[in-house]
Amino acid sequence: MSSAAPLDRPAPTSPLYTSRNHTMTTSTLPDTRTSTALHMDDVLLTFPDGDSRVTAVDHVSLRIDRGHSLAVTGPSGSGKSSLLAVAATLTRPESGHVWLTTPDGEVDLATVSRPRAAELRRAEIGIVFQQSNLLDSLTAREQLESMAWLGSRPSRTRRRETRRRADELLDVVGLGSAADRSVGALSGGQRQRIAVARALMGSPSLLLADEPTSALDSEAGAAVMDLLLGTAAEFDVALMLVTHDPAVAARCDSMVRLVDGAMV
Repeated sequence: MSSAAPLDRPAPTSPLYTSRNHTMTTSTLPDTRTSTALHMDDVLLTFPDGDSRVTAVDHVSLRIDRGHSLAVTGPSGSGKSSLLAVAATLTRPESGHVWLTTPDGEVDLATVSRPRAAELRRAEIGIVFQQSNLLDSLTAREQLESMAWLGSRPSRTRRRETRRRADELLDVVGLGSAADRSVGALSGGQRQRIAVARALMGSPSLLLADEPTSALDSEAGAAVMDLLLGTAAEFDVALMLVTHDPAVAARCDSMVRLVDGAMV
């Protein structure tokens, strides 16, 4: 795979509203070795289709650096969401490696057990879906706090620390004043911003977003993109974003296009 230097960009003064007009210079990713967060190497994923199998991801290799963003584009059925599911440990590939660099070292996501995969999704992999998938019965703050409580019974000290981080992240996404409001009373754009904050609760190394703006109007979608790109840079997180929208893809640092599961 060919490589190119990443685009320079200043640190944002506001993660939500920083203006970003990146110009794409290549369809490949920067091949750096010091700050790579995700390295997918020759990943193959197929699914049964009657007596044969259909290829969803066809020997894909790519890298994403910390603090940088990658758009995955292509027509419907090209394997974009399947590739993201592999990176999210939601689907195990048939072959290849998916190396994630964490504070404890590199881990191959293609080989981890289900319990370990769940731990990684709580701590190292943040996921933002097309729909916000929030619980209407919880407040904005509680949506974030619940991520820290999964799989554990937090102490009083841990609960205070969790609340403090939740409030800080709600401030980052511009919704600090809505911390105690039920998310059912919020707009679609506000709900998606809370979903981004929730994905950051575990201080992840990798942020994955699957069509995060497709259900929003243009103004709300642009605000969510500002937020995703700004937080990736400010929190030094690698961002992989699946999108059909060329304008959304053009705002990312790098882009790959899939057709029939293969990079073209």
